Amino acid sequence: MKFRATIRYWRPERNSGLAIVDVPGEHIAPLGGLKQMRVRGKINGVNYESSVWPAGSGRLALNVTKAMMAAAGTGVGDTAKFEVERIGPGGT
Repeated sequence: MKFRATIRYWRPERNSGLAIVDVPGEHIAPLGGLKQMRVRGKINGVNYESSVWPAGSGRLALNVTKAMMAAAGTGVGDTAKFEVERIGPGGT
């Protein structure tokens, strides 16, 4: 699954902490639904492994680590190209 998303802080009022992107709604069911799971893919063409988790209000959030952002040359507030696939049961 491919999409573009803006990296943001989970708690934007703090202007620091956990960075995430919201997985577009059309990708949630094919990925495995609203549950925590391990994923892998690419951010701006750079490989990563991370996890997704239910973020409330029917949203699925992808954790974006500092290492992922540094490798991809991106940061919080930037829009990046993402590829994501589930690792393990139901995925590859």
